[in-house]
Amino acid sequence: MRTVSPTLDQVLAFCADEPIERVFLEDIARRGLGRFSAVEEEGRLVSLCHVGANVVPSGPRCAVFADATVRGQARMIIGEERAVDELWAAAAFRMPKPRDDRPGQPVYVIDGPPPPGETGLRAATLADLDLLVPACAAAHREEIGIDPLRRDPDGFRWRTRAQIEEGRSWLWVEDGEIRFKAEASAWTPSAVQLQQVWVDPAARRHGYAGRALRDLCRLLLDRVPTVCLFVRPENDPALALYESIGMRRTISYRSLIF
Repeated sequence: MRTVSPTLDQVLAFCADEPIERVFLEDIARRGLGRFSAVEEEGRLVSLCHVGANVVPSGPRCAVFADATVRGQARMIIGEERAVDELWAAAAFRMPKPRDDRPGQPVYVIDGPPPPGETGLRAATLADLDLLVPACAAAHREEIGIDPLRRDPDGFRWRTRAQIEEGRSWLWVEDGEIRFKAEASAWTPSAVQLQQVWVDPAARRHGYAGRALRDLCRLLLDRVPTVCLFVRPENDPALALYESIGMRRTISYRSLIF
């Protein structure tokens, strides 16, 4: 067993064993983004970690990635719960206390198309950018507790624009009001992982989210076998929403936010 900088082929083979849990790792590897460290045994990876602003461990023996995590000054450690537990146990005494610790986040999946929602859901275009930036910022504040337009307004606008240009942003707008929006945080041949599923507060409790999410899952399941996402375990409305369209719980993630 030894720690290595893995090849792309090694990363893809490792991710193929758990394509839902490792969807983010596979996505950034295929796009040539980020830095990876891995544990190799007899030519195959047994564990893998992306080290950047987000540290994402996977597999057993993730304690070996503690030094890299400490040096990287991560804003977030996130991944399969047991992998994060092991990494954090080895790194915690050398890092700041997390601002938030979210264990037990259920990962939901759907692999069969739900009934149509018959909404105006569509892919976002650059003409939607000025409408989406504040909406995405509001969703980020609700989810993470940080206003990205105060921390890094130019960078956040650039990232929102990039999501649109990459075809990873969808919305449903009626009378200038966002009835639904969502983005893909990861996209591989096996799965799309959704993030920031959001409805304008003025349009909530009218069933728009369920209808639009059904349409989005139908659209994506024409392209990939599975759609997935994860959610805070205390977010009862979101849990009810995902289960209402036929998503099912699988593994659990843990997030540490600094």
